[in-house]
Amino acid sequence: MSGQPNIGTESGPPTGESVVAEARHVFEELVSFCQDEDLTFGEFEKRLLVLLFGLGRVLTRLMLVNRHLRLDLKPYHAIKGYRLGNGYAERELKTVFGKIIYGRAHFIAVGGGTGFHPLDVALGLTRDGFSPWVVQFVTRLATRMSYASSRMICKAVLGWSPSTEGIEHLVLGLGRQAAPFMQQMAAPPDDGNVLVIELDGKCPPTATEQELSKRRGKREHPKGCSCGCQRHRGKAKRKRRGKKKRRKKGDKSKNGKEVMVVVMYTLRRGPDGKLHGPINKKTWATFGGRKAAVAWAREEATKRGFGPETTKTVQIVVDGAKGLKEKLEPLFPKAIITLDVCHVVEKLWELGHRFHKEGSEELNAWVEDLKELVYQGRAAKLVERLKTLFKQVPMHGPGTKGRRQALKKLIGYLEPRLKMMRYREWIEQDLVIASGQVEGAVRHVVGERMDCAGMRWIPERAEALLHLRCIELNGDWEDFIAWAYQRYQEQLHDRQAVQIRTDQPMELPRAA
Repeated sequence: MSGQPNIGTESGPPTGESVVAEARHVFEELVSFCQDEDLTFGEFEKRLLVLLFGLGRVLTRLMLVNRHLRLDLKPYHAIKGYRLGNGYAERELKTVFGKIIYGRAHFIAVGGGTGFHPLDVALGLTRDGFSPWVVQFVTRLATRMSYASSRMICKAVLGWSPSTEGIEHLVLGLGRQAAPFMQQMAAPPDDGNVLVIELDGKCPPTATEQELSKRRGKREHPKGCSCGCQRHRGKAKRKRRGKKKRRKKGDKSKNGKEVMVVVMYTLRRGPDGKLHGPINKKTWATFGGRKAAVAWAREEATKRGFGPETTKTVQIVVDGAKGLKEKLEPLFPKAIITLDVCHVVEKLWELGHRFHKEGSEELNAWVEDLKELVYQGRAAKLVERLKTLFKQVPMHGPGTKGRRQALKKLIGYLEPRLKMMRYREWIEQDLVIASGQVEGAVRHVVGERMDCAGMRWIPERAEALLHLRCIELNGDWEDFIAWAYQRYQEQLHDRQAVQIRTDQPMELPRAA
């Protein structure tokens, strides 16, 4: 669909009759094409799409011309401090059908300052040069795939696309509306009577200072050969750079910064006595740290009717991350804070490998014996058993140092968290004992989009994308776009200069 003719480039303001005649002419050409062409279906479909987009551009321009001609400017002339500067100021607008040129009246501020266009105000068009549908389409694509892939898909579907930089700037601008949108959302109707909050973190790769200075510096592209082909350019670059420092075994450092993910949902007890759900599940994620994530959880829980002094059951499931429990307890004084049982079992397996061979029956039996204590809610007995085992391991001998260190580490992990391991009691109440919902959310929200090969993020720039991805995955995208454009329209009616696109990074949220 490349090379489409631009609609609306003739000199002077068009009339409604001229655009109607143009639309009829394009439609007749389309009908003739469908009747007369002798093509394969693939060729026919490809060319038909180009013609339909051409008709779409003409019809869109017809709407714009008629809105311009019908718009009553008298109320705008009455606004003090403004006067008509240009009765027909042309503008390029990129729509789903392609580029369109249209004109509208422009009022300028008498004492200097920003003017406004009454037609753009009436239509809700911002200064970005993109139609609202295009803005939401490319940003929604960006929540699912890289900016480069979003551009490719957009070009394949529409025949044109904003640049990758343009898509990122739209994400940075629209993403600023995500947190306010979540804050103003009403509590979901028909909620359950048990609130469950699960928290976990993941560290996507972030750009180092060295990488950032390389991005911002002057790009050098040594040729390496007379033609400057990619293969020899790469060789010249590697020779100039010198040998890379070899990583040590097990070093998988990626300079990651933690993204905290919160999943909140409710459960409802049924006639069978069991808790059913999840109901009204919402996911939120931020680079702003654990304190900011806990503050968001507190605000959302209160909104859903589970305030700090609620008598209803609130359960929080965490992986035992250091300091997270201390941040949660003051804000959720009556909540049941649960240590994810899967993390406990995983640590038992890690310890078991120190004493028994991988895959052996002895290892399985040893772990299963300790697991039984875990699920019976006898965490104190488990710690006691581990302490006894620690005393039995000799101070010297092959493998003993590793065993003693592993035992000491596990005892130090479990002992402060005994109150978070009342698993038998919670199983009897059919409460949650594992953080499966947030584990899946971490992989889906962060891992699939932000932890891919070659990616390096700047947290303040990735925050906007992260928020938009949460809204899209929560199923709130259409409501979000409608709400955001309502805000933009209110600003336009106040004669503000509204532009969504920005190249400025977001400020990360900070809890008070």
